Amino acid sequence: MKRFIQNIKNIWKVEELRKRIILTLSLILIYRIGSFIILPGVDYSKLAQAQAEGGQNMLETLLSLFSGGGFTNASIMALGIMPYISASIIMQLLGMAVPVVQKMQQEGESGRKRINNYTRILTIIICALQAPTYLNLYVESKGALPVDAGALWWVQAVIVLVAGAMFAVWLGERITDKGVGNGISLLITVGILARLPEAFMVEVTGAVSGGNLIKIVLEIFGFMVVVLGTILIVQGVRKVPLNTAKRVVGARAAEDQGARSYLPIKVNASGVMPIIFAQAIMTLPVMLLSGVGGDWIAQSFGDPYAFGYNALLAVLIIVFTYFYTAIMINPRKIADELKRSGGFIPGVRPGDETANYIDSLVSRITFPGSLFLAAVAILPAFAKLAGVNSAFAMFFGGTSLLIMVGVVLDTLQQIESYLLNRQMDGLMEGTRIQGRRNAGELSGM
Repeated sequence: MKRFIQNIKNIWKVEELRKRIILTLSLILIYRIGSFIILPGVDYSKLAQAQAEGGQNMLETLLSLFSGGGFTNASIMALGIMPYISASIIMQLLGMAVPVVQKMQQEGESGRKRINNYTRILTIIICALQAPTYLNLYVESKGALPVDAGALWWVQAVIVLVAGAMFAVWLGERITDKGVGNGISLLITVGILARLPEAFMVEVTGAVSGGNLIKIVLEIFGFMVVVLGTILIVQGVRKVPLNTAKRVVGARAAEDQGARSYLPIKVNASGVMPIIFAQAIMTLPVMLLSGVGGDWIAQSFGDPYAFGYNALLAVLIIVFTYFYTAIMINPRKIADELKRSGGFIPGVRPGDETANYIDSLVSRITFPGSLFLAAVAILPAFAKLAGVNSAFAMFFGGTSLLIMVGVVLDTLQQIESYLLNRQMDGLMEGTRIQGRRNAGELSGM
């Protein structure tokens, strides 16, 4: 405890870090306030009544979790930053297939700025398409629209929703540039954490009323074990030894050559993307077949705690883990860059043999990583079977847990780097926090 207090004092002593943290907290507060500002004319009492009656489907629950309740509140930031995430994913996929986007990715800072501009434009387009759908399928279905909602109201509501989503993106970018951590990821994490106290208090109230306090203790212990296991896997790295050939300069070898280094290959190189992709696909049957004779499919695959839903979700996650890992890690590119820099893996010939070796190694590592992601994704179903309420069970796994762990580690790593650069102790004695930035070490090789 004494060391923890000293670490807080050290953080506060660094003026730049102090200013960045204050700015980050201020922008997060603005985002949270925006999630409670209701769209003009919307009858919030009817939305609250629908929530009390438990009328949310799986998709509404998931989007509400990521937006910190802004989705179910019909707030000006109801769309949150999920359209921006969708646009970013689309641009990543285009980078694999479209030569123009691939060229921009290789142009350095100027190319990155152009890609960011195209991502923002695509975000506006996605918001403009999602806003009317959201108002129609959620707000209007709950009977919360104004009585005299005409074309003018619809136009202004769509504009407000698009502006709110872009304002959230702007807040995230300001946090990234002027604050601490990745702003977009932090806003998602804050939205998820905002639902945790309420869900936990509901669970505690139920246990107290039922006289079963030991249940809460076991649930907290189980939650901590899951979080610790997630941290271990997220930070798990296979270090492939590398040697750099000695370069002769004049009559002697360069002093910095011939040193031993490592090629880090993460156990979970794909991050949270396979779960996001899989859950997006799982929502399609519910969205497309609901109300058109697909009641059985909607019931089977619309319940996130049903056996059929979780079995198919696990299979999709394993498949998408291999798919997205192939996008993130290019063995041929790594082998070529090693060959150009004079590096090599001991016992492996440079070139094709190195590429094949890295490919086989990544394939073997990806398998346990995919099983872990699948297990994390279906953990909420097991928590629900163990008697945990639905709201609290969502935090025992799935996208929410991986995002929280990854973002917290990433933010702590950035804070620790500030402390170490000023000759101060790190946040934890004898350790170095590894965040999601390690995933970029392969691409920067």
